[in-house]
Amino acid sequence: MLKRMPPAHKRTNDPERTKRDIIEVATQEFASEGYSGARVDAIAARTRTSKRMIYYYFGGKEQLYLAVLAEAYRNIRALEDQLDIERCDAREGLRRLIEATFDHDERNPNFIRLVSIENIHHGKHLKQNPQLRQLNASVITTLDRILARGRKEGVFRNDVDAVDLHLAISSYCFFRVANRHTFGALFDRDLSEPKVLAKSRTQIVEMILAWLGAKSTG
Repeated sequence: MLKRMPPAHKRTNDPERTKRDIIEVATQEFASEGYSGARVDAIAARTRTSKRMIYYYFGGKEQLYLAVLAEAYRNIRALEDQLDIERCDAREGLRRLIEATFDHDERNPNFIRLVSIENIHHGKHLKQNPQLRQLNASVITTLDRILARGRKEGVFRNDVDAVDLHLAISSYCFFRVANRHTFGALFDRDLSEPKVLAKSRTQIVEMILAWLGAKSTG
């Protein structure tokens, strides 16, 4: 008498999930190995898919790298969009945005590495992709609104634009993560230590608000 075999496990076909899995692994590969050192074969092996399938979904290594960059920027822009900053005063709204940026960069060292890698390549790949510029325009729009509200409330100076403000916030938050190892080695301060982390988070808010509240120097 023949035994009945158990039904075979049905393989699900979910292209969107497959692409998400590929981007997740590719993020780790590019962040760890850089654009030049990253290998599509390694990404395929870790996602249990094939190099051919990755090329089918993304077109090639450069397109996959651009998809990884887009996802990294999309995550931080989505986080900013979720902040409830329209129903509070300008100073509170800006505080929430600064803290969100600080927390995001602290939790996402791969984002810092990817941006650093793209800077090594002089922003070549970003320049070739106007969609990424459009994706990141939202933070400038948000900061423009906050600045306008702060000026109307009489608490912000009128000679700082949104790009300058974004640069100031990003510089502090980005530097702490990107340079924490060299900074720690040179000055014997662990920037990831909880007390130092909390102090830095408060410090960046106070610095930016003090700067925006100061009178123009000329």
